[in-house]
Amino acid sequence: MSDKKAPIPRAAMSARERQWRSKLAQLVSQRGFIRGALLERRRVCGKPNCKCASGQGHSALYLVLSKEGRTKQLYVPKRWQSDVRQWVANYHDVRDLMEKISQDHWNKVQKRQG
Repeated sequence: MSDKKAPIPRAAMSARERQWRSKLAQLVSQRGFIRGALLERRRVCGKPNCKCASGQGHSALYLVLSKEGRTKQLYVPKRWQSDVRQWVANYHDVRDLMEKISQDHWNKVQKRQG
């Protein structure tokens, strides 16, 4: 025997919640997303005639993630940078949409609606 409740019918949702859920479904099912922050670092390679010796430095992008109390960093190759930037942005959009839906349901419980 299952304790699962039937899904909420779309007609019972506000237009705003339907819009949020639709956008959330698109992000989750059709696009990549990844939790983390991007960190750009500049470093000096040590070659005396390199441009970095004058203080410009070489740029490198890292994906930074805190997991189980530890910070992990992963170098992002140049050819992956635009994808990874988009995945991080998508994750923030997913998180923001989930927060909006959660707040909407919080308000329903608070008002004893639905």
